[in-house]
Amino acid sequence: MIMGTTLSYNASAAYRALKESRSEEVEQRLLAARDEVLADVTLLRSQQPIPAEKEPLDAGFIDLPRRLLDDDARSTSASLLRQIDTVSATLRDALDRVVVLGIGGSYMGARALFEALCHPYHNELNRDARDGVPRISFAGNNLDNDALHGLLELLQRGGSDPSDVRHRWGLVVISKSGGTLETAVAFRIVQRALEKFYGPQSEEVRQSVVPITGDEGKLHDLAAAKAYDHVFPIPDNVGGRFSVFTPVGLLPAALLGLDVRQLLRGASDMTEQFIKAPPGENPVLDYTAACHLLETRHGRSIRVLSTWGSRLEALGFWYDQLLSESLGKDERGATPITVVNTRDLHSRGQQHQEGCLDKLITNVIVESPSYDPIRLPTSLDDQDQLNRLAGKSYPEFLAAAVEGTNQAYADANRPTADIVLPRLDEYSLGQLLQMLMLATVLEGRLIGTNPYGQPGVEAYKNNMATILEQH
Repeated sequence: MIMGTTLSYNASAAYRALKESRSEEVEQRLLAARDEVLADVTLLRSQQPIPAEKEPLDAGFIDLPRRLLDDDARSTSASLLRQIDTVSATLRDALDRVVVLGIGGSYMGARALFEALCHPYHNELNRDARDGVPRISFAGNNLDNDALHGLLELLQRGGSDPSDVRHRWGLVVISKSGGTLETAVAFRIVQRALEKFYGPQSEEVRQSVVPITGDEGKLHDLAAAKAYDHVFPIPDNVGGRFSVFTPVGLLPAALLGLDVRQLLRGASDMTEQFIKAPPGENPVLDYTAACHLLETRHGRSIRVLSTWGSRLEALGFWYDQLLSESLGKDERGATPITVVNTRDLHSRGQQHQEGCLDKLITNVIVESPSYDPIRLPTSLDDQDQLNRLAGKSYPEFLAAAVEGTNQAYADANRPTADIVLPRLDEYSLGQLLQMLMLATVLEGRLIGTNPYGQPGVEAYKNNMATILEQH
């Protein structure tokens, strides 16, 4: 049963701009692709051999939210969510900063949740203002010497007394295999700094490092050798860019005090809607149909995710990876771009308005702000001539910007669509993340591209390893 799904998707403006209509033929193909996506889950859970043409098959994310919630409802203390509750509460009480090491899907989902749902200046607040929730820093996602140096300097200057919680920090390291160089190199270096702070063989180190990894591999072996107190699994049948509802995303979210169950309920309800709802009432089917039609019939091969407000920029970056790695194969696949408006109306907006006719712009709009609206005051000095707008709120200014921009695009026959969230909360974010993952997999099955695996990324890793070993 769908529990009050509130996310909505509307592509009517896009169809109108291009004098296009919903295609019954495409909808029938979409329903067949949906059947294939759901059959993939059944095949995965059957434990039968996976046919070669389906390899890899990382469809475990699709029913994972519901499985986690059901297991949690049945269990008293053994469920994964209860374990995450316990460990995150322990770390929140013990640490004032957590460094999350990971690259790609190993950190981008957690970063998206952090930026969307936490205080916009979370790390600048003191511990009391954060309600004891630790600051969070992301690293291990680049080979930037100066960025890592700055982090180490920050950690060193943060304090020297391991007995004072305001000085204490820890690590969450995320890598399925442990072999990704960016994360592995950063982990060795930052781990050394942590051991210097607490003492190399101290119990504090074993308690303050949490690996999230596969059942085998380099990080799994290192975690066993170091005897870390807490190690969380990444399921074999969930790929990195689909892993936000595994401990990869859930543990950082819980550390930040977010409601991981509401996050999972949003995702589970979106999956239920994907399975049962017909075209026209199904955000996953409708989004995929619009994207596919506009790309194949009208050449809109660039998909602009236009986030109205800076708190969703990291979600856009997460989606950039999801779409690129999933469908950018066999000389096919749309190109994703993330913009933040109204900021980027003063840069990319010109190109979107009058440039190449190759874009579908999807607005992500949040109807209600998380905080009380700020209103423009009246001033005795009206040289800026803003008194005519006095009393209007920031949400009113933003709504006018959205409407005005969409009208300008419509007047120029530039296609736009809207994803509307009632507010930024865990339930809505769970819906949106799952919607975009399901839509990406659905489109892959629709066009005959395996949406799982990333062979192009593996090529650069192999080349880099060879070059380093030769010099």
